[in-house]
Amino acid sequence: MQKTTKFWVGVGAFLVASTAGETLVTDPMAVLSNPIPAALAAGGEGGETGGEGGGRPASYKLNSTDANAFAFDAAAQINGYAAHVFDSYTAAHRGAKRLQTAIDRFLKSPNATTLADARNAWTSARVFYLKTEAFRFYDGPIDLKTPTGDEEGPEGHINAWPLNEAFIDGVKGNPKSGLVNDRKVPVTRAAILERDQVSDEADVTTGWHAIEFLLWGQDFSATGPGNRPASDYTPGKGNNDRRRTYLKIVTDMLVDDLGALAKAWDPAGKDTYAAYFKALDQREALGRMFAGMASLAGYELMSERLAVALDSGDQEDEHSCFSDTTWQDFLFDIRGIREVYSGGAATPAGASLQGLVAQRAPDVNNAVLAALAAVEADAEALPRPFDQEVLRAPKDSEGRKTAEKLVKDLTTLASALADAGAAVGVLVVVPTAHKAE
Repeated sequence: MQKTTKFWVGVGAFLVASTAGETLVTDPMAVLSNPIPAALAAGGEGGETGGEGGGRPASYKLNSTDANAFAFDAAAQINGYAAHVFDSYTAAHRGAKRLQTAIDRFLKSPNATTLADARNAWTSARVFYLKTEAFRFYDGPIDLKTPTGDEEGPEGHINAWPLNEAFIDGVKGNPKSGLVNDRKVPVTRAAILERDQVSDEADVTTGWHAIEFLLWGQDFSATGPGNRPASDYTPGKGNNDRRRTYLKIVTDMLVDDLGALAKAWDPAGKDTYAAYFKALDQREALGRMFAGMASLAGYELMSERLAVALDSGDQEDEHSCFSDTTWQDFLFDIRGIREVYSGGAATPAGASLQGLVAQRAPDVNNAVLAALAAVEADAEALPRPFDQEVLRAPKDSEGRKTAEKLVKDLTTLASALADAGAAVGVLVVVPTAHKAE
């Protein structure tokens, strides 16, 4: 059965038929040289696995009958982006190492204070990672291990969600569930990986949200997050030693995976993804930059993380439901998009995408900046905690209205980014799978 996912590219474009459903293309000539592969409509659903939301176009380059239409030099933007990605993953790796240190301290002396410190370290480290999510959705090293291969990258082990917590550890009504309590399964890195998302995408065993659940436990509070007791990690009691080992293993894995991503983006490396990226045709590189931003805004955030949760009203569809930090997920993902567009700390002056678009299409650039300002303001205004004030609130509550405005404004942002991409001659394809009702 053919999937009916729709794709759009820019505003004021036209529809053409494709194996992926309906496709909007900004340039008629692009249809001939930029086929949209079926892989775009065959991405993962609901989870956060590598390549989720679809693959990538055969080419990001739009054609024009004007030979000089896209005659510009974007080397500064491309080099600045690679440096920014490297710095961002390096920061995420350092944050994860601080989390690792806090968890080691907690496991050495499990008490309320060291548990609180570990939770704070998780929340702080998460901010750095969230800003890297704009580097997904174009088969970079987080999505695929090699640019031309098909082996999934580490994203599914880093940020997989939604998470069936009962697959990891005991839950209310079933305190002996999960790998932690199954003594037939050894608590080793290999055993944990072998069972990750095998039968069901929600059977997640690794990553940020597995650590989150192990630190906070299930959230049954109307006013705050989960409240797992530190005594769950007292050595020698029940299956506590297995839980202790599990937490240590998945934390170490997170550190290793983020370190590998930073290494892959090292601009000084010779055989790194950064070297591959900088050697691409300039518009192929720019296309990837725009794809990451637009897909995060218009598909992942708008649809999978927000519209789905609003429609279901189910806390299980809330992104960081154990720690009640879902508002942070939206805010810092959006700030990550802004940093890519306007330039991060590692981007040299005048080398931003914003500057390039402003030179070629000032009105389009202004539309992107206005859309960024709108979504950032929406995210700042999201209620905290998100679950009680949005998912379980009346349809006309202020919290829900704020979230629904964010859905609308994220769609606008993705559209503006697609227009910006077209202004520099690149195809921006965003799968749209779900809208809040």
